[in-house]
Amino acid sequence: MGATAPLPDIETRADCERLVRAFYGRALTDPIIGFIFTDVAHLDLEAHVPVIASFWETVLLGARSYGGGAFRPHAELNARVRLQKGHFERWLVLWRTTVDELFAGPTAEEAKAHALRVAAAFHRRLEGLTAGAAAADGPLGLVVTRHGPAADLLE
Repeated sequence: MGATAPLPDIETRADCERLVRAFYGRALTDPIIGFIFTDVAHLDLEAHVPVIASFWETVLLGARSYGGGAFRPHAELNARVRLQKGHFERWLVLWRTTVDELFAGPTAEEAKAHALRVAAAFHRRLEGLTAGAAAADGPLGLVVTRHGPAADLLE
């Protein structure tokens, strides 16, 4: 049996882009979360990959090539389809699987750890937005009561 070469670690922007492309290749066809990318977000992969590669290049390699806010697009997406805990869990499984197939090393481990932190933070924030929207749509939580002689006139 021939020995296989060890997997490289994530070291360059090209590595980040390779990872992102491989992940989306898997995510877009996933039976659980694929519809979010294709039917809800209508993701333009060629426009999206450089942005997300910049995000990971900034996080993992310190490149400072990403200047956007990562949460806002997810909040806008959540307004169209509620992103639930299971969606984030599936995203994490696909991300970790993709990282492990392509890379090994400290930076690859950080890519998985950071993805877990981002998924947990986004889910918490989106749950807060959803709870806030539900409260705004329902009663304000104030009960108006009438006291005194005028209250008797209303009955």
